Amino acid sequence: MSASSADFKPSFFKLNPVQYTPMTHSTPKPKAVCLFSGGLDSTTVLYAALREGYEVTALTVHYGQKHERELASARDILAPLSVKHHVISIELPWGGSSLLESSLEVPQGRDETRMSSEIPSTYVPARNTIFLSFAGSLAETLGAETIFIGANAIDYSGYPDCRPEFLNAMVRVLEQGTKAGVSGKSVRIEAPLLKLSKKTIVQLAQSLQVPLEKTWSCYLGGETPCGTCDSCLLRKKGFEEAGISDPALSYEVSSHR
Repeated sequence: MSASSADFKPSFFKLNPVQYTPMTHSTPKPKAVCLFSGGLDSTTVLYAALREGYEVTALTVHYGQKHERELASARDILAPLSVKHHVISIELPWGGSSLLESSLEVPQGRDETRMSSEIPSTYVPARNTIFLSFAGSLAETLGAETIFIGANAIDYSGYPDCRPEFLNAMVRVLEQGTKAGVSGKSVRIEAPLLKLSKKTIVQLAQSLQVPLEKTWSCYLGGETPCGTCDSCLLRKKGFEEAGISDPALSYEVSSHR
C-alpha cells in the first residue's frame, strides 16, 4: 500500500456516501480490526465494515479517561451484534490531557475557527499512535488484512493524529515493524471518514442504520451530553446540517439504568 494521502479516500463508498452500496467478497470473509470507542465516527465505520462483508473484531482502549461513559456506550452498541470485542485498559500516568487530568478543564463553547487554529487540551499525547499499534498487533495475530479507524480531518478539533500525513506514517510503521509487513503482507489502514464532513457522516450513519441514540461523543461523563465541549458542538453542527434530530440527547445507556 503506497504511502500517500490518496490511500485514505473513502474508497468503499460511492461519491455520494449517503447512497451506500456494499462491495461483495468471496468466502471466507476478510478479517478486519476496528478501533471502536462507541462514538459516532467509530460506530459508523464499524457498521460500514460489517456491511462490506468483513469479519470485524472491535478493539476498545480504555486509557484512563476521567469517565467510562464511552465504554458503556461501546458495549451497548455491540450487544446485539455478532462482533468479538476486545477491551484493553492502559494507564498514562503522566497525563498530558484534560481528558486524563482532573486539574485541567475541558474547553467549552469554542467556535470552529478557534477549534481549527490550535491543538486543544483534550489532545492525548500520541493516542492514535498507541491505538494503532495495539490494533496492528491484534490484526497481525488474527491474520486480519485491514484496520479501520474513524479519524476525520474535516470537522475535527485540531488533533495532529487525525490527519492523512499521520495515517500514512503509521502505514509505513506497520510495513517495517511487523512480521506481516516485512513478509509483504502488511495490514492496511482504512480511514473512510477522513475527508467527510460531520453532516455527511451523520447522513451515512443513518443510511447504515447505525443506532445513533447509543453513540456517545461528549468529552464529559454523565447521563446526557454537555452540549458545549468541542465534540458536542461538532456533532450538533453535523446533525443540524443533516436536518436530523440527535436521538442521543435523550437516550440512557442500558448499563446506567
